[in-house]
Amino acid sequence: MRTALIPLAMAPLALAMSAAPLGAHPEVGNPPASVDEAVTFDAPIANIRNDYWYDYRSDLEEAEAELYSDLRRATDPEDEQDAWAEYVREIADAADDYAGEMAERGYRSGLVTIGGNR
Repeated sequence: MRTALIPLAMAPLALAMSAAPLGAHPEVGNPPASVDEAVTFDAPIANIRNDYWYDYRSDLEEAEAELYSDLRRATDPEDEQDAWAEYVREIADAADDYAGEMAERGYRSGLVTIGGNR
């Protein structure tokens, strides 16, 4: 299951657009279930591409790069679990920061859950 915060009017468009999940990349192995449950934005809130959106996307890319680096350096399963846990925390923090910045400017995000029990 993947939960995405997107403007409700864009739900059909967001369903059509999907990036390859991390599990599709062989270098990351099998991500834990917590990654699938992490909330991410697939599209900008209110379809506004501003500095906050680009900062958010940059934060996600940085978290993913750090995950790859941490997984390459992992020497045991505990190191891998720590890397994944840090990744989930970082993407959750990035989503919260982005949603908060947009909410301060009067833009709220909608929650669309696909294939889950939320």
